Amino acid sequence: MSDVRHVLVLPDRDAAEEVAAELADRFGVTEEPQLVRDALAGEDDADDAQWLVVVEDPASRLDSTALDAFAAEYEGWLETP
Repeated sequence: MSDVRHVLVLPDRDAAEEVAAELADRFGVTEEPQLVRDALAGEDDADDAQWLVVVEDPASRLDSTALDAFAAEYEGWLETP
């Protein structure tokens, strides 16, 4: 069985940090999520960057629909593979 990785796309760093902190409380995520700055194509301005929160889910126990709804609370979404 392959590891599952969920990628939440957030509008800014503050939202990404809040989501990463909340994942443990809300979903019981034990591994520290990875935050990645994702500059939008063709944009040089640091303000025009999305932030990705990468969540490892080796047991495949996280619900994609719930994660997407959670990200939507922060004006984000769950990236579909």
